Amino acid sequence: MELMHENLARVQMSARLGEAQQLRRGHHLAVARRASRKAEKAALQARLALLRAV
Repeated sequence: MELMHENLARVQMSARLGEAQQLRRGHHLAVARRASRKAEKAALQARLALLRAV
């Protein structure tokens, strides 16, 4: 019986670790998207400034 409880605890811990990894991946993806949008906006601003200067 104790072995069954240990196995159940191990399975639950493994599932929670998997969930945590997925959340981290999602967070990194969101941060990367935000950085990409910020870089695109900065590039657009630079192009507009260059056009105004000409």
